[in-house]
Amino acid sequence: MVAQNQQRIALISVHGDPAIEIGKEEAGGQNVYVRQVGEALAKQGWQVDMFTRKANAADATIVEHSPGCRTIRLTAGPEAFVPRQEIFEYCSTFVEEFLKFQRKEGRQYALIHTNYWLSAWVGMELKKVLNIPQVHVYHSLGAVKYKSISTIPLIATTRLNTEKAVLESAERIVATSPQEKQHMRELVSAKGSIDIIPCGTDIHRFGAISREAARAQLGIAPDRRLVFYVGRFDPRKGIETVVRAVGQSQLRGDANLQLIIGGGSRPGAADGIERDRIEGIVDELGMRDFTTFPGRLGDEVLPMYYAAADVCVVPSHYEPFGLVAIEAMASGTPVVASDVGGLQFTVVPEETGLLAPPQDEAAFAQAIDRILMNSEWRSQLGKAARKRVEDKFSWAGVASQLSHLYQQLLVEKPTKTLVNQVSA
Repeated sequence: MVAQNQQRIALISVHGDPAIEIGKEEAGGQNVYVRQVGEALAKQGWQVDMFTRKANAADATIVEHSPGCRTIRLTAGPEAFVPRQEIFEYCSTFVEEFLKFQRKEGRQYALIHTNYWLSAWVGMELKKVLNIPQVHVYHSLGAVKYKSISTIPLIATTRLNTEKAVLESAERIVATSPQEKQHMRELVSAKGSIDIIPCGTDIHRFGAISREAARAQLGIAPDRRLVFYVGRFDPRKGIETVVRAVGQSQLRGDANLQLIIGGGSRPGAADGIERDRIEGIVDELGMRDFTTFPGRLGDEVLPMYYAAADVCVVPSHYEPFGLVAIEAMASGTPVVASDVGGLQFTVVPEETGLLAPPQDEAAFAQAIDRILMNSEWRSQLGKAARKRVEDKFSWAGVASQLSHLYQQLLVEKPTKTLVNQVSA
């Protein structure tokens, strides 16, 4: 192992706890990314500390995941769930607690890798003190997000300024797709250094079970025509689109048609409110008899659901990458996804699945029907999808690319100065 890999790096994910159970409120693709990248980098010899905000007083302060990889929860604000749009006021405290922890442990970090704009702000503040390189992954761009919602939050200006500042000051920005890089250049800034390194998935966990075996374990009949969605209950995820699309399916009268909508956390939470709304639409359309809501799907059963499905639908209004798409593809299941952002990169139309305009129920219905009504083509799409993930999206491959980038930055002396730094 190269000696440089023995150095310690800080993966910062202020609002996305890498140790939390996926599927809980505010726990999604970013949490998976940070956790998987951290563990994969540790296997390659790096010492990885993943910093997040403690959102539950009962949670352990330090969680050891594997040799060389751990999560450290810092107390910044109340030890309770706080929506991400309200966390910025605690970011200064997060910086202070990070530095206190570093001094207490006697740790020296060679590099900080930040995730999402809140962590970008924290990283830029830490650079003022530590003078070490910063790598940043956006996970979501405010400039894109705010185009797709009707009510712009008060924090929008701070977020947009921070996203511009980090692009122009970080030693490297990591875009997860060519489309995301293009958005950065068109909507954020022409300055800054950007590399493209995709997200990954566990190609051993997803794809380890056959469609037949998965259906047998889940109690799903072999002849079911199964449409599957999984993710957070959030209006931007486009769940209403898939419900209405299935409601318009040519197979609507087929007794074998089944829709499974997985995900969600607890009643009364933000996603619980959206789930209630979606269930109301299901009832309005008379789809209750063939639609099920299994709730949060744990690590042990999620691969079975992907494998059991005939098609996985990713109807998001926008996705910078789309982790669900590659998890489904790794499972040998074709994907019908919105023709936006990183989904244009992960899903190859007519080869691994199909793309449809976001919020276009008729187009989604047509795409879903094309796959459901041609089992031989469905199988071909699934095989091609699995091969694409094996070739491009394994976590080991992603970590290798990041490791190479880290090594490159560590032999260069950081010379960039912060531009348009946002004050607390």
